[in-house]
Amino acid sequence: MSDWQKTDWRNKPRVQMPDYLDQDALKAVEAQLSKYPPLVFAGESRRLKAQLGAAARGEAFLLQGGDCAESFEQFSADGIRDTFKVMLQMAMVLTFGAKVPVVKVGRMAGQFAKPRSAPTEVVDGVELPSYRGDIINELDFTSAARIPDPKKMLQAYTQAAATLNLLRAFSTGGYADVHQVHAWTLGFTEGEKAAKYREMANRISDTLDFMKAAGVNSASSSALHTVSFYTSHEALLLEYEEALTRRDSTSGNWLAGSGHMVWIGDRTRQPDGAHVEYCRGVMNPIGLKCGPSMTAEDLKVLMAKLNPENEAGRLTLIARFGAGSVGEHLPRLIKTVQEEGANVLWTCDPMHGNTIKSSTGYKTRPFDSVLREVREFFAVHNAEGTVPGGVHFEMTGQDVTECTGGVRAVSEENLSDRYHTACDPRLNASQSLELAFLVAEELSNRRDADMESKAG
Repeated sequence: MSDWQKTDWRNKPRVQMPDYLDQDALKAVEAQLSKYPPLVFAGESRRLKAQLGAAARGEAFLLQGGDCAESFEQFSADGIRDTFKVMLQMAMVLTFGAKVPVVKVGRMAGQFAKPRSAPTEVVDGVELPSYRGDIINELDFTSAARIPDPKKMLQAYTQAAATLNLLRAFSTGGYADVHQVHAWTLGFTEGEKAAKYREMANRISDTLDFMKAAGVNSASSSALHTVSFYTSHEALLLEYEEALTRRDSTSGNWLAGSGHMVWIGDRTRQPDGAHVEYCRGVMNPIGLKCGPSMTAEDLKVLMAKLNPENEAGRLTLIARFGAGSVGEHLPRLIKTVQEEGANVLWTCDPMHGNTIKSSTGYKTRPFDSVLREVREFFAVHNAEGTVPGGVHFEMTGQDVTECTGGVRAVSEENLSDRYHTACDPRLNASQSLELAFLVAEELSNRRDADMESKAG
């Protein structure tokens, strides 16, 4: 896109972004960041784009998951490892169900900023600016903590770089070995309430045993002990994004160097807004959140702006409607995509439309509602003859109590036990893996139905 410059977003209306009080401090941070190495590289984003294109055709499946908002305080090697570990387990179960490769994309190494429903919040009669994520301000409810601080971008970069370093080591250093991953999953199915998932786990065991007997093992195949793992986040804080944007020496195109894939939120997808303007000019795969207020006309304009070449794998539409509302909204958007002949990957975010306030005062998401939205997403695509290409979860590998339900039966009374999120409630390790088994059933049923229709 020869006419696009990485500063062009500054001429467009901006929403959900902080107003920094010290402009000189902001400029100094941007200048410093712009000298730092990019966190990801163009070849990696091109590879991811090709894999997302395969998912759009039903030849792969996207698993996107990770933190609601990454925290400076909770940052640890163990936390990264635990989320990576659960995503590998989920991917193995989904691969078995779908019989296609699973593309693994973490909400990691950049998911520091959060859009908020209101610019301020009131506690005990005191009104202060909203917390917008650790890259912008602090969670503590004091006027000093809520002042946007540009230096936080430097800390976010350092944490993202350290996270990526560890993820790359885990991906290629043997930790991702398929036999080890399956051994972890077998541990989950040992519980009495998880017995219904044991049959699929046992079938995976049989498959691995057969492969071993046939001489296909970790020593003979790198595919069994290494994985490709990508990072993603919402491109919300555009000063940070612009400072890390680099020109690809191979193609001459601009790359968002902050993550392999970036997305535009449901609150920042104004067709003439700053966030769309920034994302249209970078070569990375782009996600677009589609909520109930997305109109057919807006979707047409956004698809044309964000993917003018109609490139496979470039644009992922992330449906987020809420359980019970998918049938009302998804068919009309699918129809719009088909009318335009647009090349998109459809995925389901069953988290953001299902947030409620519990009787104990905690923000939570019922596991049953999350599962219901996923099933409705699959049902609509089955009815429309289109491809349900992926799922997008807010989750953690830690044993938190933030979403109710699941085989471990987190109740509203349990929420206070280990409620650690800074923003929205996340699925814990057990709930994430259970959901993967249930999605794998949907994928397996769809595959069986496709084979029957071809045979008939």
